[in-house]
Amino acid sequence: MYSIRLDGDTRRLIKRLRQLKDIDKKGINATIAQAVRGSTVQRFKTEKSPDGKKWKKSIRAEQEGGVTLVQSAELKKSIRYRTDASGFVVGTNKIYAATHQLGAKNRRITIRAKTSKGLVFQMEGRWIRKKQVTVRINIPARPFLGLSDEDMEEIKGTINDYFAED
Repeated sequence: MYSIRLDGDTRRLIKRLRQLKDIDKKGINATIAQAVRGSTVQRFKTEKSPDGKKWKKSIRAEQEGGVTLVQSAELKKSIRYRTDASGFVVGTNKIYAATHQLGAKNRRITIRAKTSKGLVFQMEGRWIRKKQVTVRINIPARPFLGLSDEDMEEIKGTINDYFAED
């Protein structure tokens, strides 16, 4: 059997413990998730990973003077969050998201013609027409999901705000 004896004015401690018991965990997680989602979406503008490293510019972005990973902005627009009292998750349901997050080495892709005329291209001085072509490509990792140092500071600040004494 154990016992704890507290001397002095314990009213403040008891009040604080009651406040912690009633804390809105789902609310805290929702606030944090919104902030993390916002910083994740911001990475598509800055073209930087959570650790601050610049993404390798995509060929399309270089040729068109555009931004990497935002040709249609579908991936950026798909970033969502979900929360409950036990935590939160920020992510996307786009099937190609993992390829951009982690990269892909020697990935085999098939390019199919959109019209009956097929694909027409020149190779070694000869014109070639094909219905489809299979090639191997490397896609560098361009991490957009994760927690940056700024995210961690935001999380700490949010938690501190929730636990601040009234």
